[in-house]
Amino acid sequence: MPGATRVTDLSHKVELVTGGAGSIGAAIAVAVRDAGGIALASDLAGGDSVDFIHDVTQEADWQRITAAIADRHGRLDGLVNAAGIAVVGGLDKTDFATWRRVLSVNLDGTFLGCKYALPLLRQRGGAIVNLSSVLGLVGSGSMIAYSASKGGVSLLTKSVALNGARYQPPVRCNAICPAFIDGAMVDDIAAAARDPDKARDNFAGDIPLARLGRPGEVAGLCVYLLSDASAFITGADLPIDGGLTAR
Repeated sequence: MPGATRVTDLSHKVELVTGGAGSIGAAIAVAVRDAGGIALASDLAGGDSVDFIHDVTQEADWQRITAAIADRHGRLDGLVNAAGIAVVGGLDKTDFATWRRVLSVNLDGTFLGCKYALPLLRQRGGAIVNLSSVLGLVGSGSMIAYSASKGGVSLLTKSVALNGARYQPPVRCNAICPAFIDGAMVDDIAAAARDPDKARDNFAGDIPLARLGRPGEVAGLCVYLLSDASAFITGADLPIDGGLTAR
């Protein structure tokens, strides 16, 4: 159709992806490049696919990285807060140090990302995508810290969206809420069970589509939310969960 926006078009856009060495973060970085964008990946550990060594819980790291992006590229069009950790444990098994560590990475790290990316994003208008979870929409008795942190991410997203809507051009902010996605995090969660293989089967069995999600599926939704095709979407929690939250 003449004049239509390509859904996956990120041509010339500069996008920062935290957690870029993880299964989902790496897939998002690849999808951004496939859509014509410039993907800058950050993570705690270095590597060929990581542009910045980055502890998302440290303000100084955010200040250093956003300054480097401004110096090298002169702009930032999008931020994906994909860095996160998951710890299995109910209320009786979760100590305060673990609680604080999970909240620090998943919620504080997302807050700091939104805060320090905002000045660059405001220059031309931009988009933030936060990785929440279906466990940020519903509770979990066995992953209490993770669920609480992701619930915080979802409401932080709405608040950032309302703040960003005041600017001209606006800065949009949305959250993606995946169910179990095949990759290292699910492997680690399953490894905490007595029978990891059975645990993985149970994860898939809980999902109406009867399988785990794929990192590339999350990446595709992320690229859409970063693109101009989603210009009227902000403040949304978007499940990508095989129908899990439809029950």
